[in-house]
Amino acid sequence: MVSLPLPMRRLTDVLMGRYAALRVAQLDGRSAGATQATTLSRLVRRARGTRFGVDHDFTRIRTVADYQRRVPLRTYEDFWNDYWRAPFPRIDGVTWPGPIPYFALSSGTTSGTTKYIPVSRQMLASNQKAALTALSLFLVAHPRTPLFTGRLFFLGGSSDLRALPTETGEVSGILAGDLSGITVREASPWLRPFAFPPERLALVADWDEKLRLLVEAAVALPITMLSGIPSWLLVLFERLFRHTRRERLADIWPGLRLLIHGGTQFEPYRALFRTMTGEGVHFLETYPASEGFVAAEDPRHGLLRLLPDHDLFFEFVPVAELKSTSATRHTVVDLEVGVPYAVVLTTCAGLWSYVLGDTVRFERRDPPLLRFTGRTSYFLSAFGEHLIGEEAERAVAEAARVVGASVVDFHVGPLFSATVGEPGRHRWFVEFAQTICPARLAPFAEALDAALARVNEDYRAHRLGNLAMLPPLVCPVRRGGFAEWMRSRGRLGGQNKVPRMDNSGAIGEELKIYFGAG
Repeated sequence: MVSLPLPMRRLTDVLMGRYAALRVAQLDGRSAGATQATTLSRLVRRARGTRFGVDHDFTRIRTVADYQRRVPLRTYEDFWNDYWRAPFPRIDGVTWPGPIPYFALSSGTTSGTTKYIPVSRQMLASNQKAALTALSLFLVAHPRTPLFTGRLFFLGGSSDLRALPTETGEVSGILAGDLSGITVREASPWLRPFAFPPERLALVADWDEKLRLLVEAAVALPITMLSGIPSWLLVLFERLFRHTRRERLADIWPGLRLLIHGGTQFEPYRALFRTMTGEGVHFLETYPASEGFVAAEDPRHGLLRLLPDHDLFFEFVPVAELKSTSATRHTVVDLEVGVPYAVVLTTCAGLWSYVLGDTVRFERRDPPLLRFTGRTSYFLSAFGEHLIGEEAERAVAEAARVVGASVVDFHVGPLFSATVGEPGRHRWFVEFAQTICPARLAPFAEALDAALARVNEDYRAHRLGNLAMLPPLVCPVRRGGFAEWMRSRGRLGGQNKVPRMDNSGAIGEELKIYFGAG
């Protein structure tokens, strides 16, 4: 592991602080709308000679309106079937003119279907710029925070990438794997002396073994920043506490100042994380996806801020219109505050008006500030209740607060009645941080039910008099149970997340069998 003397680390903190001030001033000083229009024009111009550009007459596109008339919304399956499947993995010049050296593997959270997301050189640069912007926003809000005097701990998936074969079985030289693995491989040389884990540990494929090795190596290091998906960070914390016999990260890493999280709603975790970290650690939310880096928290506003100037063009479609052939496509110029939108991306890796599958709600247009509210697939309406992911997250956090518990993870789906004429109900599988006694389950379920009725009128109407829906059934999951279940599905660790909602009830039946409850 490369080491640098402390004076050089302190100098890096100073230089990063100066960069942060300039970067945020640049972000604040430019119109997001004008920047986005310029971004789209540059992307279209660059890709006009590709097969996709020819198919959609890119040479005649002059404005955002021209683009939206010629390029319809598409899903991953559309791109795969219409453009990538036949030449895969060599898709250079198909939807993007430059080489595609990597594919990030991403699974549909509910379906489990593996997606191959193209990652171009331009996308690697885009992600690096976005990551630096996220750090800059934090450092402007909290100047002189010493981050580079210690180590920056990135808890990602395996960095072990595999070469993709061509149709004839030859090795293509194109690599596929977890996006975090691609990031480690392409990390800027200046970052390596500050980053943890080193490549030899990042390459470990077995998640349990990797955690063991990370814990053993990291406890002796001055960790100042930690980054990862909340559910897997909790697993790391527990391993650290067992190994050190300490109860807070502040007692293990006194210099820890920043915890960066993303990938899921943080509110159900916030109280538990604060207990585990101690008071001196700042939390910073980011919104990266395998397809591109969307937003980062601006601590001055306490909300995610859309990043308009790193070669991604954003459109926002009202969730209610997503399935319509004439869906309204908003940009940062005309989006509306408070409306639930599906995120649509056009990127420097050959995605064009790509439906990302995420939903957001804007709180402000200038600057564009938003909240991540869930997945388009996280929608539960088995009985007409129209419950969305954000509402479920809020209700779980409220119920946990009422009973004084902390929730690690959960899944909710419908439980259909086997008796004709008897209403169904929601079945919640909930993993608590500490074992919860049966006497507290009923108050938790009641608080959950009440919170859902407050945030969702349809839910409240369906619960009246137990006529259309019965009260929710809460099934406690043993500590570490969701991680065990994810391991059984081959989805343990890294960027994999427990599917929070399932409208079919199939995942609930699988969990019932696995845990023998519900």
